[in-house]
Amino acid sequence: MGDLKLGLAQGYWGAAPNPNFVEMAQEAERLGYDSVWSAEAWGNDAFTPLCWIGAQTKKIKLGTAVVQLSGRTPTSCAMHALSLDFLSEGRFSLGLGVSGPQVVEGWYGRPFPKPLARTREYIDIIRQVFAREGPVTNDGPHYPLPYPGADGTGLGKPLKPITHPLRNKIPIFMGAEGPKNVALATEIADGWIPLFYNPYDESVYEQSLKNMRPNFEINQMVTVNITDDIAAGLLAVKYFLSFYVGGMGAKTANFHNDLFCRMGYEEEANRIQELFLEGKRDEAALVIPDELADSLALIGPKDRIKERLQIWRDSKVTTMLVATTDKQQLRDMAELIL
Repeated sequence: MGDLKLGLAQGYWGAAPNPNFVEMAQEAERLGYDSVWSAEAWGNDAFTPLCWIGAQTKKIKLGTAVVQLSGRTPTSCAMHALSLDFLSEGRFSLGLGVSGPQVVEGWYGRPFPKPLARTREYIDIIRQVFAREGPVTNDGPHYPLPYPGADGTGLGKPLKPITHPLRNKIPIFMGAEGPKNVALATEIADGWIPLFYNPYDESVYEQSLKNMRPNFEINQMVTVNITDDIAAGLLAVKYFLSFYVGGMGAKTANFHNDLFCRMGYEEEANRIQELFLEGKRDEAALVIPDELADSLALIGPKDRIKERLQIWRDSKVTTMLVATTDKQQLRDMAELIL
């Protein structure tokens, strides 16, 4: 594989934004990081932080990892993307994903079924907006344009974006976990943003990635903690992982849990979910095996991380998105990789 690029993963906000999120992006730019990425769940949106960062940086690329399909119509999402791409002078990449039924139906009040078909339609409409070759239309059942419903006026007409996009091909990345969704990303997107990726065992995604194009990008968020206390560093990763495996979804529908089962940790995944649903979060975190937490993150002294970076360089991952709020960790990773 080629040289591993570095990005900064800022994730979504908790109760408030990290107070130094702009400074972190500026430092990443100074160090030669390729990109900075923001996310959304059911709090902040992913576009606004990038506007704030873009106005105070010059060259670092800006990406959403990821915006949720159900939060905006496809044309609205395209408007956000072309506006931010214009204002940042062509630095923007659009990462999007379907999220899960709890968020889609509980927060956005939209139906979740048929996520692959919805994604295909959504991206097709966005690409029409970016291309600006004619009025935007869609005959599909999920996002019909113009609106055909009997409860409408019948006056809708196909429209062409007023604004001429700075770029007619803004890169589109898909956040995806299920095998069919990952395979769809290789077909219709420019890149893929996994939530979890184990470079020590890439067989989990082998079939999904078999039609991957040579220039297809994979941007993987990796928790980095340069520390002498490996056990404490791994414990923090375990809490993060167990929250997704046990709590991000219902017992009958948790895509993160499904992925851990495909990775070969079905027994652990089921136990984590069981404990999490009983409110035993501390116990759930301890079920995550050390070797799994270790393989999905970079934890330990500098020499250990330097040694473990080789497996990432040899993997299909093209950009490592460093998840940290510490400037020194940013600097250390730049020294180790760039």
